[in-house]
Amino acid sequence: MRDNFNRQLDELNREMTDMGALCESAIEDAVKALLRRDKNAAKSVAAIEEEINRAERDIESLCLKLLLRQQPVAADLRAVSSALKMITDMERIGDQAADIAEIVRHTDFDDSFDNEHIKKMADGVSKMVTESVDAFVERDLDAARDVMRRDDDIDRWFKESCAELAEYIGANPQKAASALDLMMTAKYLERIGDHAVNVAEWVEFSVTGEHR
Repeated sequence: MRDNFNRQLDELNREMTDMGALCESAIEDAVKALLRRDKNAAKSVAAIEEEINRAERDIESLCLKLLLRQQPVAADLRAVSSALKMITDMERIGDQAADIAEIVRHTDFDDSFDNEHIKKMADGVSKMVTESVDAFVERDLDAARDVMRRDDDIDRWFKESCAELAEYIGANPQKAASALDLMMTAKYLERIGDHAVNVAEWVEFSVTGEHR
């Protein structure tokens, strides 16, 4: 019985890792499309989002089987229940990457604006998503808490990006619409960071039994 449970838990870890990789791909593709102003490339994100949605359903099904058939207790129960919570945040990460791609498809951005803070946010949240899922698989509490701490950087870059965009709009009011769309992409990235923190907090719960 225990060997069968361990095999299914290993399968859960693999599927969680795969879903995390899909989230990372969705973020990277959406941001590449944004920075390159590539409307065609933005279309690929919708397909990745669908894969993320399928992964969520598959993992949810596996978790429910583990709960109903294996009736895990203590740390095993926390791991499975945490995975169920995590995939909700991961699915929303896919949604927000798709939202960024949708903005790219329908906006003509001004290439003169410096996107440095948005680049930093994109790189930062992508790593946070991957590392939070890896922390779950490895049961690495320190790595999970490091993800939580790094959210302060994302918040700071978001505020700096918004301040720069507000100044840009003041100097270029005729380009306010596209600048506001760019501000919205920054907001989506900030939200992705929040979801990565949520994932890390569920990792902490799976290891310690305590949730923030």
